Amino acid sequence: MIASPFTSPFLTADVLIAYSAYFVGTASPGPSNLAIMSLAMSSGRRAALVFALGVVSGSFSWALLASLGLSAVLASYSQCLVAIRIAGGLYLLWLGFKSARSALGAGKPAASAARTGEPLGRLYLRGLLLHLTNPKAVLVWLSIVSLAMSPVHGAAHVLPVVLGCMAIGATVFSSYAVLFSTASARRIYVAIRRWLDGSLAIMFGIAGLKLLTSKS
Repeated sequence: MIASPFTSPFLTADVLIAYSAYFVGTASPGPSNLAIMSLAMSSGRRAALVFALGVVSGSFSWALLASLGLSAVLASYSQCLVAIRIAGGLYLLWLGFKSARSALGAGKPAASAARTGEPLGRLYLRGLLLHLTNPKAVLVWLSIVSLAMSPVHGAAHVLPVVLGCMAIGATVFSSYAVLFSTASARRIYVAIRRWLDGSLAIMFGIAGLKLLTSKS
């Protein structure tokens, strides 16, 4: 089928499929979203947005590698992925330990980042590391780029897909930060803090162990 010259490269069928796949994967509850949600309720909007910016930056890094074809080279060297998987697993276990310690701590919620003086740069790095140490991000972006590589258009739609998915990711992650930093959300956090931190500890622990024990 001949593509219309008036068809936007951002709205072709292949690109829309890639957008949909990325949106579902990004909006679904996962380590990054749950960490942003918890931070927004406990430390406020500013801290959560900075953390989310780190997550988006990590995603953009993998997107850049995928669009340049470098992540395919990385994927061909199993030792590199093993190293990333081990680092990611250990980092998730560390996050799980922190959440468990918070859940077992005193009844009062943890002080906000602003009160404890935690630098925003540190929050950014935490978000960045959470995504950079996730080997699944490499595979996700490889699949997204593959969806964009249609037989008709070749690599012409890779850039629109990457830009569109980055906009989707930034919107989703920042929405988590904004929605869960409202006064009502923080009141809910005070009531369910231990349950939430305990759930995060379990989820981070399972995800970390799964990465460390995975053979692929």
